[in-house]
Amino acid sequence: MSMKSTSTSSTDKPDDYLDRRALRRGSAGWVLLTGLGVAYVVSGDFSGWNFGLAEGGFGGLAIATVLMGTMYACMVFALAELSAILPTAGGGYGFARRALGPWGGFLTGTAILIEYVLAPAAIVIFIGDYVESLGLFGLTSSWPVYLFCFALFIGIHLWGVGEALIVSFVVTGIAVAALVVFALGALPDFDVASLDDIPVDAAAFGSNSWLPMGLLGIWAAFPFGMWFFLGVEGVPLAAEETKDPARTLPKAIRWSMGVLVVLAVITFLAATGARGSNAIQEAGNPLVEALQPDGKATPLSRFVNYAGLAGLVASFFSLIYAGSRQLFALSRAGYLPRVLSLTSSRKAPYLGLLVPGTIGFVLAAATGDGALLLNIAVFGATISYALMSLSHIVLRRREPGLERPYRTPGGVLTSSVALVLACSALVATFLVDVTAAFIALGVYAVAVAYFGLYSRKHLVAKAPEEEFAALAAAEAELSRD
Repeated sequence: MSMKSTSTSSTDKPDDYLDRRALRRGSAGWVLLTGLGVAYVVSGDFSGWNFGLAEGGFGGLAIATVLMGTMYACMVFALAELSAILPTAGGGYGFARRALGPWGGFLTGTAILIEYVLAPAAIVIFIGDYVESLGLFGLTSSWPVYLFCFALFIGIHLWGVGEALIVSFVVTGIAVAALVVFALGALPDFDVASLDDIPVDAAAFGSNSWLPMGLLGIWAAFPFGMWFFLGVEGVPLAAEETKDPARTLPKAIRWSMGVLVVLAVITFLAATGARGSNAIQEAGNPLVEALQPDGKATPLSRFVNYAGLAGLVASFFSLIYAGSRQLFALSRAGYLPRVLSLTSSRKAPYLGLLVPGTIGFVLAAATGDGALLLNIAVFGATISYALMSLSHIVLRRREPGLERPYRTPGGVLTSSVALVLACSALVATFLVDVTAAFIALGVYAVAVAYFGLYSRKHLVAKAPEEEFAALAAAEAELSRD
């Protein structure tokens, strides 16, 4: 294996490396983790997905959402199996480390980290926009909102994971209830004729009223179809803080996906059918726009507006958690500076929370461009999806006898579908925002250089992901003898 045998930094005694990097065990059951999975995503129901209407029209976005929903469903089933096999805080990075080696683990973990560091920065910008548009606190600049959100919610996470997940669950519950109320409120105004009212681009190949931008519009709408599900793959990152992870994680991630599918269907159809696809395709707050055909606020639209803020807060809060755990796992194993994995007396990775939080605040305040940051996050996400799906295929082929408390329905066929669709979504990001895609590639290249030149020679043998890999290598060697 390409790692040094040393496993401690200069500030650690040989026997306390993992003790100083321990999370609080048994803090969450499947209900809280299901809430966490929904929380990652729920902000995408309130805003963002509708921009896909401008790329592909109702039909193009609908097909893109079905295909991306299929990708996530297939990937979720694969991750459910992998999380039961390797229940560590590394999540997708840990799975890829076992299947694809140190390079595969690092590439996957870095892609996930890009997603979970950039996405909170993007969402906090949207929170700032909401606060300003609602006229709250008399603010005319958003950066104080960014600072307040990062400081408050990182503080809650530092307090403890159990408390943090409960807060996340409550806020997510409010957001989900608001989506149901929205759908019921919009239902009386639903009109099928409103779905395909975007003008047709006659020059686009295969265009019609349902596909006004033609067949290519379906592909261009892929990243926006992802917004209904983006982030649900983060549930396994809670593995080391979960009760009975081999049983709890597969159950939670499957339930999360089920809830998200229902929310996606009712939100998409209710918003486009009530107001028309053309009217909401560029709206920053499409659900509110759908409830205000004459532009005047109603009690219901005000409620949904405030609830949209709750949805953004839920996703922001949970994504901070996900980013800290991914950074913690990569650091503990030596892929990133080891000091970032130290935990406090309350078993919270304090530097793993503070460092990405600081980066997120600086990016939000410096750019103010939530769409750009979110598109960079989507680029990182699609890379990780492809590598995690590939990891499932490799482990099924290479280690068929590995104990699997949960088995993916359909086996490698399921993860192969996820792999193909993830690669298609990765290419689609270039159709939507070339600048964001190349920025993400640049960040990725710097990270790869760091790993290739330095950290791959300083991995920590006793880290859980490395121990799993070492055990697998030893078993393979014995089987050849």
